[in-house]
Amino acid sequence: MTKTPFLQEVSSIDFHKAIPAKQNTSFMVEHPTRQEAEKAVRTLIRWVGDDPDREGLIDTPKRVVKAYEEFFAGYQANPEEVLNKVFYETNGYDEVVTLSNIRLESMCEHHMVPIIGKVHIAYMPDKRVIGISKLARIVELFAKRLQIQEKLTAQIANNINDILQPKGVAVHIEASHQCITTRGVHKTEASMITRQMLGVFKDNAAIRNDFLNMTMKC
Repeated sequence: MTKTPFLQEVSSIDFHKAIPAKQNTSFMVEHPTRQEAEKAVRTLIRWVGDDPDREGLIDTPKRVVKAYEEFFAGYQANPEEVLNKVFYETNGYDEVVTLSNIRLESMCEHHMVPIIGKVHIAYMPDKRVIGISKLARIVELFAKRLQIQEKLTAQIANNINDILQPKGVAVHIEASHQCITTRGVHKTEASMITRQMLGVFKDNAAIRNDFLNMTMKC
């Protein structure tokens, strides 16, 4: 079987029409075929005790694989391509820019069940700003991968900081994890909060507190 990189970066931010570009050599695995993926779903259906050939399940493997293409489209996207368009005509604007209540849909890497919540992002520009839709896209890029919330929070903040190079970045995530709400301890009301503060948001208590007060009101 030909070995190809499972994780690839692409030159487009259209997750559903991703075009392979440079390879991510930090992690290389043998990429299964679509048929192998569908066969694996059939195996799981048999394992839980059902018949993958009955009418209601006959096309389920195809549907699951197609759904997984959407759920994990973030592996085929490059954060630099998402954040590469910046604007310098700001008339000297140098206050905090905040985008709040970004819906989060991700998948827990421990049990492969949904993580659902919301993300708040703030940054203080240094001579340049970025379109607000790009902030939402960078959330989606990293959310559409197998994740833990702590890592997701850091990835969003660090990539905005590295690529945009603002004076500071803050990311706040509050989410419900189905690995504890629908299985295990079954704590249906539990939610997890994670934050990452960089630059002025870490060093300046007043700026940090303004951001935290905003998140509590949302």
